[in-house]
Amino acid sequence: MIRVCIVEDQTLVRHGFRSLLELTQDMKVVAEAHDGEEALLVIPKAKPDVVLLDVQLPRRNGIEVLKALKESNQLPPTLILTTFDDDNLVLEGIRAGARGFLLKDVTLKQLTQAIRTLKAGGTLIKPAITERILRGLEQARPDFPSLSSPDPLTERETEVLRLMVAGYSNREIADAFEMSEGTVKNHVSNILSKLGVRDRTRAVLKALELGSI
Repeated sequence: MIRVCIVEDQTLVRHGFRSLLELTQDMKVVAEAHDGEEALLVIPKAKPDVVLLDVQLPRRNGIEVLKALKESNQLPPTLILTTFDDDNLVLEGIRAGARGFLLKDVTLKQLTQAIRTLKAGGTLIKPAITERILRGLEQARPDFPSLSSPDPLTERETEVLRLMVAGYSNREIADAFEMSEGTVKNHVSNILSKLGVRDRTRAVLKALELGSI
């Protein structure tokens, strides 16, 4: 049974997700929260396998919840709940540790597949929303040095970069791919070198801009 926590301030939306999940045989909603402060109380206590987290929350927004849980090592695999108007917050959420994002108008099949993907250690980055993020980057491109035509990444480097986008640490990436942390550090170093950037955040932004992931 996959234990799910829903963090959403709109009662109808929250109840809608619960109703959908009640139709499945392998998922159970073990906790709910209607604002960020409540989320910080119930998530560590309930210890869900997956969290569905709205970014627009009262008292503390979803990004602040992610950062606080990550700092205390209590962040479960988390999907950001979003609309097409939340692109900047989605990108910030991924940097803060979310493993993907999901539109609020999802079908039952999309919702359950997303939850199972996160429970299995995967990530979920919808191409449609990524395109929106890229369009936002075109309008407000960060000013930092990078290579205009970087060297192509290997298949493994691309996989590592996808987990970097999702906020995984080197240790978590190593565990996911069953390799040493030193090997992951080498991959990250190669990625930074090929993209011509100096840190992980700039690597993620450059990769999104280039459509490499």
